[in-house]
Amino acid sequence: MPREVGEQYKQLLKQYIANQSEVDLYAGQNFSRSFIEKEISPEDLIGIHKTAIEELVIDLPVEVPHSFDFLIEMMIHYGLALREHHSLIKKQEAHEIEITIAAKVQDTLLKTKIPNIEGLDIGLLSVPAKKISGDYIYFMDEKENSASVAVADVIGKGIPAALCMSMIKFGMDSLQNGESRPHNVLDVVNRIVEKSVDDSMFISMFYGKYDAGESVFSYSSAGHEPALLYKASKGIFIELDAKGLLLGVKKNVIYEENSVVLEEGDFIAMMTDGVTEVRTEEGFIDEALLKSLLIKIKDYTAQEMVDSVFKELEQVQNFVLRDDFSIVIFKKDEKMFK
Repeated sequence: MPREVGEQYKQLLKQYIANQSEVDLYAGQNFSRSFIEKEISPEDLIGIHKTAIEELVIDLPVEVPHSFDFLIEMMIHYGLALREHHSLIKKQEAHEIEITIAAKVQDTLLKTKIPNIEGLDIGLLSVPAKKISGDYIYFMDEKENSASVAVADVIGKGIPAALCMSMIKFGMDSLQNGESRPHNVLDVVNRIVEKSVDDSMFISMFYGKYDAGESVFSYSSAGHEPALLYKASKGIFIELDAKGLLLGVKKNVIYEENSVVLEEGDFIAMMTDGVTEVRTEEGFIDEALLKSLLIKIKDYTAQEMVDSVFKELEQVQNFVLRDDFSIVIFKKDEKMFK
């Protein structure tokens, strides 16, 4: 600590004690810049002040220097805590910038276009709980009379999840029409994930393909939530589940593929667990509530249905999304034309 700084400070303090003028106070404020330039810490500044007071004030009560010693110790620890706090704030700000950039990249890379298929009404809604979603809904390019959709949920959030979903998208885009059978798609994506993704990250996925010519919906699942098929003629729901491990668990997995025929008024709701595991103050909603809600809106268009499901379930959890919320509905409706 430069000695001349202490002497200058003492003279400024002496003048202020004697006059207590605004001019002297302003001079002290300007002089404080020299402490920053010379990187003098707050505790060292208190030490300078203590020395100056002891030299300026005759018969200074012994309690006063002791109080400055106490303040010095306080400032040492306070300074450390303050620097750590500022460091954390800077890191958080940098992280927020990264998250914002990643969210924009995700929106750009993972955009999907809803197919326009004769006789099939499609509704889609995906709302992230945070800036970056761990859910993923993607429609594959198909020939004119079919539509395929992947509904995935990455176990793991943030930037790694966004990058993982981008990799899945490009993997699916590499498939040709002949390779787009649901079980084959999951097999290809699983090999990509198992080879390229960290062991701590897994993906569940439901993949479905609708053939408009045959009115057949084929599907496979990699440990994902079962889709719900509503049969209008019987007024009942059927769970569409198929055996298959989560993506990325191991390299060689056989994915079961099943199929159902859709009749007029039938619809299939494919969801992530942000829909099926909505939490309220009393606990998780049960499946009966979701089914009753879908029955109530079964005559809506597919988009009106997904919008209504979101509004109802958002309300029961006090408008606070605890998980990403994604749902897509395929509804057989002969009034739909290309």
